[in-house]
Amino acid sequence: MQKILIVEDEAAIANLIKINLEAEGYQCTCAFDGRAGADHIEQETFDLVLLDIMLPEIDGYELLEYVKPMGTPVIFLTAKGSVDDRIKGLKLGADDYIVKPFQVGELTARVEAVLRRYGRANQKLTFADVEIDVISRTVTKAGVPVELTVKEFDLLVELMQNRNVALYRERIYEKVWGEVFMGDTRTLDSHIQRLRKKLNWEKYIRTVFRVGYRLEEDL
Repeated sequence: MQKILIVEDEAAIANLIKINLEAEGYQCTCAFDGRAGADHIEQETFDLVLLDIMLPEIDGYELLEYVKPMGTPVIFLTAKGSVDDRIKGLKLGADDYIVKPFQVGELTARVEAVLRRYGRANQKLTFADVEIDVISRTVTKAGVPVELTVKEFDLLVELMQNRNVALYRERIYEKVWGEVFMGDTRTLDSHIQRLRKKLNWEKYIRTVFRVGYRLEEDL
């Protein structure tokens, strides 16, 4: 299980992030100021740090300098949203930069993306009563195996890794099929229909008008 440290001085935001990431299968620890964050980093090993910039005691920039030599990826999560702030954070070594307010779906997708780059991504994905084992490429629904084609499996992984995010058809097609999208949606649409039927996910895989599809949790 991947361990994530959330360093955020607003308890309501920190706890919201913790609840949603733990629902995705991550183990989360919260620190509400920079010094507490540094203490946790000294005492434990984390797979990822979510780091606010404007923190009491030690600010996020200073804490980033402390974390990076350890090889732990860092995502800044901050209200400082100007272009100059983004450039500064990324140049200092942050792996991503998310501006508040943010959507939980975007946060979880970016967390997963950074962990994948570091080879620390979840090997098992879960949504509703469906579980995917990425390594063995198996899918179960309520514990019962579900037979999917290669492309159906890859499509399901893409949706689950970006839950609550509206994905454009061209992005899905190019990611799953590895080909340039030429505007013909029939192949993708038919695979979506088969996934909906095999998983009984008509209410979860939503069509987004003029965009594509979104795997949507009950909110």
